[in-house]
Amino acid sequence: MELLTGIFTAFGLSASAGLNAYIPLLVVGLIGHYFPQVLTLTPPWDNLANPWIILFICVLVIIEMLADKVPAVNHMNDVLQTFIRPAAGAVVFAASANVITNVHPLFALACGLLVAGTVHVAKAGVLRPAVTATTGGAGNVPVSIAEDIVSTVLSIVAIVMPILIATLMIVLAAFIIYWLYRRANRNLAR
Repeated sequence: MELLTGIFTAFGLSASAGLNAYIPLLVVGLIGHYFPQVLTLTPPWDNLANPWIILFICVLVIIEMLADKVPAVNHMNDVLQTFIRPAAGAVVFAASANVITNVHPLFALACGLLVAGTVHVAKAGVLRPAVTATTGGAGNVPVSIAEDIVSTVLSIVAIVMPILIATLMIVLAAFIIYWLYRRANRNLAR
């Protein structure tokens, strides 16, 4: 069971990094520092719990949040974050998967990179352009605030209740399969 919860935690944190690169890093660092009985980080990932690193990540969180709320800057930020969010997802996946399991670091980094990268592409390539086009950019700030909230809650829940993450993954997968099935049937009916 510990193996599965470790993997679910890792997937939840890396998905969260696809929305905001620094929030899951901050959550992992804070929980690893203040609640080591909940999340004991192994070297080299234990550096995330260093108070100076936590302070640095706090500054990055503030910069990211502010940049994401300014029109035009938010799109440039998304381009820059195309490289940072998948890397952050790889780091939190490897850090959290290695806590409970002995997953090979390269495999963990690759999984985190793919999960965070996929979420980031969906956010920056589909969601944000659609919001900008339909609201003339007025909806970007509320959507950005919602993304920050979802990233924070998802990061905390992934560590504290990883079974909930598994349930959400199953529901999401079922929804996507159902949607694809309906779409395929609609195309066949034409």
